[in-house]
Amino acid sequence: MRRVVLLDTGPLGKIVNPRKSPEVGEWLDRLVDAGEEVLVPEIADYELRRGLLRLNDLTGVKRLDDLYSVIGYVPITTAAMRRAAELWAGARQRGYATAPDPALDADVILAAQAVTLASGTVIATENVSHLRRYTTALLWDQIS
Repeated sequence: MRRVVLLDTGPLGKIVNPRKSPEVGEWLDRLVDAGEEVLVPEIADYELRRGLLRLNDLTGVKRLDDLYSVIGYVPITTAAMRRAAELWAGARQRGYATAPDPALDADVILAAQAVTLASGTVIATENVSHLRRYTTALLWDQIS
């Protein structure tokens, strides 16, 4: 079974802006060269893209678009959104949350995309604590 690595917004942003952290791009290259399936979940694309557009960073938007010639993209599905609603409600019933109640809560949507995608899926992130509540999540540099 091949592992699936989903990129959270933090590592994805560093890949799109390689001047800030060239080591993240090198890490991605190693994963791709090793045959790992690395994917960008739609919610992470949305979070990064809206920030780039707000800053009018069209170079960053182009880099993000160009990245999809190297790695894959996972659209948000109905199954993932329904699972996200379950995760969101369950977290609040147990007394913890990853975002305020009125917020969209991208972390829960990302976790749901991972849970519904495939067994063996891991989220590469800089924010393990929120995501680990729902699914496997590791700091990006701990995935090799």
